[in-house]
Amino acid sequence: MRPPVLEVANLNARYGRAQILHDVSILLGRNEVVALLGRNGAGKTTTMKSIMGMLRQVDGRISYENQDILGKPSYMICRAGIGYVPEERRIFRDLTVEENLEVGRRAKRENAPEWTLERLFDLFPNLRERRSNLGKHLSGGEQQMLTIARTLMGNPAVVLLDEPSEGIAPVIVEQMGFVIAELKRQGLSVLISEQNLHFARLVSDRAYIIEKGQVRYDGSFDDLDQHPEISRKYLAV
Repeated sequence: MRPPVLEVANLNARYGRAQILHDVSILLGRNEVVALLGRNGAGKTTTMKSIMGMLRQVDGRISYENQDILGKPSYMICRAGIGYVPEERRIFRDLTVEENLEVGRRAKRENAPEWTLERLFDLFPNLRERRSNLGKHLSGGEQQMLTIARTLMGNPAVVLLDEPSEGIAPVIVEQMGFVIAELKRQGLSVLISEQNLHFARLVSDRAYIIEKGQVRYDGSFDDLDQHPEISRKYLAV
């Protein structure tokens, strides 16, 4: 594995008295795409929100570029270079596509590619065509693209994608795969949360499987294929 840019070790997270994550440990290498697989409710989103400093009842260790970020506020984690694309697609519905992107603009970073409107429109041709449309007039897939593009306007070095293929048309899922491959080609590290094993296999270097807040598998997809009982036990609906 490549040297880790993001390391999560023995992570525990709670909502009130309910413990959701139990000693979760994850490594994301530089310029690597890693999938966090699991059924709905397994703890994937909680893991991402914990990394982003969005939860209070968290302990363990989270380091980014060898710096401890556990307990830091979300805006500081974002400024450090981690971008988060939530499953909910929190776009500004009454702003245009271009205005949504401008809201996300941040200064260039030394360790990450710089994204401009034109570069993003090259990556997301659908958004170029809809650049003057209001967010609320976009399809679900276009809103997902806009959410990712707005995150990239912050010029992150690491991107967390929560369920990028969920609820969008197959043609958009195919475009999403191209986008993730391009992000890796540009030097970004990507952690994706997914229920879709086929999509995760296409875009990821390796995978973790999480179930009931615990990591049950850590390895390559080839190795996972050699143990189909793991997929049946932890991923089958």
